[in-house]
Amino acid sequence: MITSDAFAGKRFAVLGLARSGLTAVETLLASGAQVTAWDSREEPRQGLAERGVELADPVQIDLTGFAGVVVSPGVPLNRHPIAEAAAAAGVPVIGDIELFAQARHSLPAHRVVGITGTNGKSTTTALVHHLLESAGIPARMGGNIGLPILGQAPLPSGGVYVLELSSYQIDLTQSLDCEAAALLNITPDHLDRYADFAGYAASKARLFAMQRVDHDAVFGVGDPETAAIAQWEASRRAAGRVHRVTGEDLLALQPDWPSLQGPHNLQNAAAAVAIVEALGLTREQWQAALPTFRGLPHRMERVAESKGVVFINDSKATNPASTAPALGAFPPVAGDHRRIHWIVGGLPKGDDLDECAPYFGNVAAAYTIGDAGPRFAEILSPHMPVRRSEMMCEAIREAIEAADPGDVIMLSPACASFDQFRDYEARGDTFRQLVEALTGPDAEQVAC
Repeated sequence: MITSDAFAGKRFAVLGLARSGLTAVETLLASGAQVTAWDSREEPRQGLAERGVELADPVQIDLTGFAGVVVSPGVPLNRHPIAEAAAAAGVPVIGDIELFAQARHSLPAHRVVGITGTNGKSTTTALVHHLLESAGIPARMGGNIGLPILGQAPLPSGGVYVLELSSYQIDLTQSLDCEAAALLNITPDHLDRYADFAGYAASKARLFAMQRVDHDAVFGVGDPETAAIAQWEASRRAAGRVHRVTGEDLLALQPDWPSLQGPHNLQNAAAAVAIVEALGLTREQWQAALPTFRGLPHRMERVAESKGVVFINDSKATNPASTAPALGAFPPVAGDHRRIHWIVGGLPKGDDLDECAPYFGNVAAAYTIGDAGPRFAEILSPHMPVRRSEMMCEAIREAIEAADPGDVIMLSPACASFDQFRDYEARGDTFRQLVEALTGPDAEQVAC
């Protein structure tokens, strides 16, 4: 794990003992800090007291003299009393990414990449990691993806830490100076945590406020909020340090990237290329590595092909803005043959599919499921055939019956999963398992 003498002898409180919280406890203990920890669940608290951890809710104790309160990104600072309690004691509320930032001086010489955006940040983070490793540069991937960064072994000299950063994580970070940082896009999401959309955008912009002005900043070009942040950064940075990317210069190469299809992935790839070029990779290095990128589970993941029909698991698309580019990745062929059989629905984050509307012409039929099913069926019926399937198994079966060779059956729900599944990963795993069963030799015996 990553440890640092920066924490030795200091007192920290840790609120929330899921993966990142427990890892923060381990780092602090190994670094010689005094730790007070709490979680509303008893299970993650078990065993900590025997290791010298004080078990107490930081909201209920005197925080005077603490160096910081480390909270999980899932804690809503705009509603949780910990924010007021820490402020009253003059103690910063931070996250595990801030601990990493404070520990950097203890690590061998390295660089850090930070990637944020409403959509596409997981794919871009994994792609940057892949391009670096393909070029022989040691790299670790963490933050909002994979293992907590503090729990991973420190890199040797010359390595690069590649961090996916949500707005929640950025809110809990004060001193992360990334050698290269990227903002892909900003669309309305997580607005329950912010006063308004402008507040959400301001959270994303803080990633760049923490950077030195001679470090590199990469921006997508698809929305006015991202463009405004890029313009501001260009006004204050050294010449050539702001990179605006569209992907148009890479369009001719995209057919060779099986896991990076669609206009959204073109911009993701362009952002990744701009980042690694800022770190010193050559065109020859990144161009050779792009075709071998395998993509991420649950994000435009090709899970099967049966009788000429491709099955795509895009369960990570939990809002319409994330689903829209997936629909855009498969336009009609042979003139006007629509190919997409779209499984859509779940727990809705809004009352419309407006951001998907430009791509309705790519959809052969929609199969609505979950809580959003009735409303989405009303929206989509004027534009395409709609089956009110309700359950995923029935939706897949109906799509298989309707699909022609060359078509795509795609789960891209545009909704959260919590009406029927634990999380988007469980939803995507269920889709994969059902596809395997419904395309197998015993498909007729599968009960939906």
